[in-house]
Amino acid sequence: MNKKINEIAGFCEQILKVVRKFNREKELVFLECSCGKSYLSFVLSYIFEKESETMPSFIGVDTNGELIQRCEETRSILGYDNMVFKQGRTTDFSSERKIDVVIALHACNTATDEAIAKGIEIGAKYIMVVPCCQGQLRSQIKDNHPLTSVTQFGLLRSKFADILTDALRSQFLLGNGYYVDLLEIVPPKLTPKNILISARKIKNTNKRNLEGYYKLNNMFNTNFSLQDYFCEQ
Repeated sequence: MNKKINEIAGFCEQILKVVRKFNREKELVFLECSCGKSYLSFVLSYIFEKESETMPSFIGVDTNGELIQRCEETRSILGYDNMVFKQGRTTDFSSERKIDVVIALHACNTATDEAIAKGIEIGAKYIMVVPCCQGQLRSQIKDNHPLTSVTQFGLLRSKFADILTDALRSQFLLGNGYYVDLLEIVPPKLTPKNILISARKIKNTNKRNLEGYYKLNNMFNTNFSLQDYFCEQ
């Protein structure tokens, strides 16, 4: 639990650096994808309650109905009327309200990709995700690419698959008009799952250029499925 607290604190610090640049008079709307028990949104809501006159709104989405019910119970006990939780897949989420920031902490495997795809689809100003287990590409990396002398070793192939996954996610965001930073939310000693992909939508940019994404995907003969979420719409 101490590790989780440090992860949440580190992520909150980066989120707060971003949202403090927003117009304080405007209500912010957060979407937390694969929210689980939604520790992240509850902590953020508490921080804003203490330091800001304007409370943001939080929407949590998760496929687990029991966890969503628990979140609603916690929200009710705390009296946080600025929060709402919905059961369902991130890809199926829709809202009439404009979402400013999409967040996800350790959304497992392709659930992180769903969060990124949803953020792009709805035009969120910021997409901030800390990936978790990344198994999609590990079995796809074979021996017919430029770095076979590295990935022929099982441990290195596993670590490289994680790096390649986050690189493809970052290239996909760049290709959809976002400026991307990769940051560490906590020291690697605490957890290797400490990389934050922080993407800011560039103003007046709606052009799509996925050349970098496809070039990297093709270089390693992988079939990364992030773009497929747009085909599902």
